[in-house]
Amino acid sequence: MTTDIRNVPYLALGGAFEQDDIDAALEVMTAAAEPNGNFFPLPEEPDFQKAFAGHEGAAHAVAFNSCGTALDACMMVLGIGPGDEVITTPLTFVCTATCAVALGAKIMFADIDPGTLCLDPAKARAKITPRTKAIIPVHFAGQAADIDGFEDITRDTGIPVIYDAAHAVGTTYRGRPVGGAGRASCYSFQSNKNITTLGEGGAITTDDPEFAEQVRRKKTFGFVYGPKLRVASVGFNYRMTKPQLAVGLTQIAKAGRLIAAKLVAMRKMQTLLTGADGLILPAGIDDGHGAHLYVIRTPNHDRNAVAAHLKDPYQVGTAYHYPAVWTWEAFDDLDYDRSDCDHAVAACEQAISLPVFAQSSDEDLKYVSDAVKRTLKELA
Repeated sequence: MTTDIRNVPYLALGGAFEQDDIDAALEVMTAAAEPNGNFFPLPEEPDFQKAFAGHEGAAHAVAFNSCGTALDACMMVLGIGPGDEVITTPLTFVCTATCAVALGAKIMFADIDPGTLCLDPAKARAKITPRTKAIIPVHFAGQAADIDGFEDITRDTGIPVIYDAAHAVGTTYRGRPVGGAGRASCYSFQSNKNITTLGEGGAITTDDPEFAEQVRRKKTFGFVYGPKLRVASVGFNYRMTKPQLAVGLTQIAKAGRLIAAKLVAMRKMQTLLTGADGLILPAGIDDGHGAHLYVIRTPNHDRNAVAAHLKDPYQVGTAYHYPAVWTWEAFDDLDYDRSDCDHAVAACEQAISLPVFAQSSDEDLKYVSDAVKRTLKELA
C-alpha cells in the first residue's frame, strides 16, 4: 500500500440517479405546476407494480412508502396482536421486529446461519409455540435465506412466512427471484438500497391475490374501488407519491445493470481480501446475490477499533449492519426471547460493511482492501 491517503466514504446513496431519473421526476413536477395540475391520479402506480412484480418473480406487487409500513400492513392483515408471538432474527433493522411489537405481539428472536447471516430455519422452528403467528426471515445483505427450509415449516405447521426483502432487490434462490416466496415479501427503496425512489419507498410482492388486495386496502384508507367507493376496513395512507413512482420505473429498468456492476465490485473485493488474517468474508457472492452490502467480520479484533482506524488514518468510511435489535432502548422493558442466539450476537458485534458500490473504482477497492489488512496488523 502506498503512503498516499485516499478518501473513500461510505456512500449514503446505494444506487445511482441518472439523467433518466431526473427527467422522470421533472416531467411529473412540470405537469403538476400547470394551472390545473396536481399529483393525482397515479397512472404510474399500476405500471410500477406490474414492472416490480415481474422483476421479482411474483404475481402481484403493491407499492408502499417504505418497507417498514409494508411490514406493518402484513402484520395487520395476518391479524397479529396481543398474546401472539412472531419469530425473527436479531441481525436486522429494527422495523423487522417493531412491526409486530407495535401491535402488541411478543418477539421471539432465533439464531442465524453463521455462513449466510440469515435466519436459520432450524433455529426458528425451535422457537415455535402454540402462540406463534408468523415468521419473518431477512434476506441479509442480498443473500437469500433458506426458502426451502421455511417452506417446510409452513407446510408442517401452517405458520405464514413474511420475508423482509429490504436488501433483496434482484436476489435469487436456486435460480428464481425471491419475490414469490412465502406469504409475501417486503422490499425497501430507501436511499442506501440499490434502487431508490427519492429517498423512501417500498413494496410488497406476493403470489396470493387475496393477500395483495388486503394489503392494498391497508395502504389506501381501507378503500375498495368500484362503481361505488367503499371504505371496507380500517386503513392508512401508506402510498408512494407520483414522482417516486415515476422514478421507480426508471430505477427498475436499470436495476439489473446496477446490481451486476456492484456484484463485480464485491467479487473484486472478495478476491483482494481472500487470505487476510483475522477476517471472515461474506459467503455466497455469486450470481444470485442481490449485492446490497459487502459485510466482513472481525472475530479477533474489536469492531469499533477497526472501524475507527480505517477512518483515521486511512479515511475509509464504514457502516454497521446491524446492532442487535434488542439493544435499542425501546426493547428495554419489553417481553421477548433472545435465548440461543450466539451466532447472531457474534455477528452483531463483529460485522463491518465496507464501501463497495457499483461506481467503486479498482483503485478504491485496492486501497480499501490494503487499508483493512494494514489496520488488522496495526491493531494486533
